[in-house]
Amino acid sequence: MAARFVTVDRETQLLLPPDMREWVPENHLSQFILDAVDEMDTSAAKVNHRGSGSEQYPPAMLLSLLIYSYTSGVFSSRSIERATYDSVATRVLCGDTHPDHDTICAFRRENRELLDKAFSAVLEMAARVGVMKVGNVTVAIDGTKILANASKHAATSYRKAGEAMRELDLEIAELLKKAEEADSTPLEDGLSVSGEVARREERKAKLKAARAEMEARAAVRAAAERADYEAKKAGREAMRERGKKPRGKEPKEPESAPGSKDQVNFTDPESRIMPCGGKTNFQQAYNAQAGVEIQSRLIVTKRVSQAANDKQELVENVRAIDPAIRSVGTVLVDSGFVSEAAIREVERAREDGGVAPVVLAAIKRERHHRSVADLEKKEDPPAPGEEAGFSEKMAHRVATKEGRARYKQRQQTIEPVFGIIKEAIGFRRFSLRGQGKVALEWTLVCVSYNLRRLHRLVNIKTQNITPAWS
Repeated sequence: MAARFVTVDRETQLLLPPDMREWVPENHLSQFILDAVDEMDTSAAKVNHRGSGSEQYPPAMLLSLLIYSYTSGVFSSRSIERATYDSVATRVLCGDTHPDHDTICAFRRENRELLDKAFSAVLEMAARVGVMKVGNVTVAIDGTKILANASKHAATSYRKAGEAMRELDLEIAELLKKAEEADSTPLEDGLSVSGEVARREERKAKLKAARAEMEARAAVRAAAERADYEAKKAGREAMRERGKKPRGKEPKEPESAPGSKDQVNFTDPESRIMPCGGKTNFQQAYNAQAGVEIQSRLIVTKRVSQAANDKQELVENVRAIDPAIRSVGTVLVDSGFVSEAAIREVERAREDGGVAPVVLAAIKRERHHRSVADLEKKEDPPAPGEEAGFSEKMAHRVATKEGRARYKQRQQTIEPVFGIIKEAIGFRRFSLRGQGKVALEWTLVCVSYNLRRLHRLVNIKTQNITPAWS
């Protein structure tokens, strides 16, 4: 008997207009994003209200397109434009229209307020459908390095900029001397002394501006570190007054002068050279900060920092927690965030009378491997007295059985989120430049991650599935 095949007819025209939403499964992520964005207020979108020029694409459609593209690992505006032709789900989102890459890029670049509102709206949806807890929540905070849209080879250090300026001065003097000598050796065809002098003067001006930028950064950095320095100094003085000898080295006063290795990048001057995994791997990057509500693993706070480490980031991260959360009971951070001044600021009584969060943090980096002694059952250590130092009190919080169990949730919640963003979604480099625009793009990444996660949580709740992480 001959095999029977399904008839594939690409020539016959459709008699009736199709319902494009039937081209993808009912429970597809693109359908979920369409419905979610339909509930959002897009009135903050920047559009042409003059009634002149070409017709505009609806802001809700462009927002849906950007969010779905970022959840699918498509980040560049040209790739998103191609997807409006190549991807069935993207074609459905656009209603079979095809916005060009300039339109997509401009909409993404100019709508920070809209993306911030979308971030809050997603969290409000999660609270409304009951998949995210609000009020007295536990938030795990961490940072990860995301590559800047710039090469580290397009950078110069404070020392090398000074050396290059001195070398340029010598070359300019040599060129001017050549111009004064009637019998000097001519330059290559197409080159002139005046042109070469002007080119070197322009290069010198850029290097001078770069050194001035590094000097300004150093002054700001020293001012930010002074509060922590003063707190440590006061703590050690208090111990001496009680007749105790402070442990460790005396705190070093912050220096307002730039270090010889401080750098400026000419492609994206606001990015920084940062360690990106290991002590020898340094890249031009930004420090992307995020905090998640530990039960839902939804991102509830997001920022972008220029600091290579997290020492000064805790206070701003806590302040940036979205109002949809209402109140925070506990904040979980690793040892990189530990600063006496920052933790005291976070735990200071709120002006509105609300309860301030408690910070659980490891005082020092701990080994992943546990020894036999670590496995043995032991009683909780006694609580330190009022005269105990800051480090001793903080260490006790995670030394108890309850404290260890609560702190362990940090590693199990925030780190997988960064893993999903970098590995599953594939976001490892910003497309935009400048801290403001990079922060906008990080908001878009967080909105996209949250909607992807919310889609999963709603399916679990609807189908009564017990998730592996519960």
